[in-house]
Amino acid sequence: MISSLRGRVLTTAGSSVVIEVGGVGFHVHTTPALALASREGHELAVHTSLVVREDALTLFGFVTRAELDVFELLIGVTGVGPKSALGVLSALSPEQVAAAVQGDDDAAFRKVSGIGPKTAKLITVSLAGKLVATTSSPAPSAVVTGGVAESVLAALTGLGWSERVAAEAVEETMATASESEAASVPALLRLTLSRLGPAQQTGRAR
Repeated sequence: MISSLRGRVLTTAGSSVVIEVGGVGFHVHTTPALALASREGHELAVHTSLVVREDALTLFGFVTRAELDVFELLIGVTGVGPKSALGVLSALSPEQVAAAVQGDDDAAFRKVSGIGPKTAKLITVSLAGKLVATTSSPAPSAVVTGGVAESVLAALTGLGWSERVAAEAVEETMATASESEAASVPALLRLTLSRLGPAQQTGRAR
């Protein structure tokens, strides 16, 4: 069982990355936001879930343990495959998933490509009691709030930026982003990475 990987990013494409560990390249399916944030030649650490099928062994990777936990709960729901579960986490943060389940809000899942009304309802029913929606108070230096911003912040800290630097950059980007950009994880992540710039990477937290 491969539960985590840490290594150099060889390539990125769409919603996957190839991470080299000990001379072996592992193809890992990720959210588009994480793939976008990954940089070839830089180190990346992910929590992983190995999905075994008769014709394939497929790795799915996430920056946070919370994302991995939600992914594994989702694929346990009848009718939800790994790709659909990844689609949910591409659109919703773990906190948003928990809030939707707790509020019996299947509409949140119907917005995800590949999730129909019956499956969306089944998700809220099957995961009831298994996820707890929490509201955490942000630290003084990290006043970023909202599911999209939190997902971008998690991706940046997972890539090595300190929480303070990442939070400040996300907050500044949110202040100037359009409504559509602020509502999209890939768009907000792209803008924030542009703000941080390649020169910032030498000062990232290790």
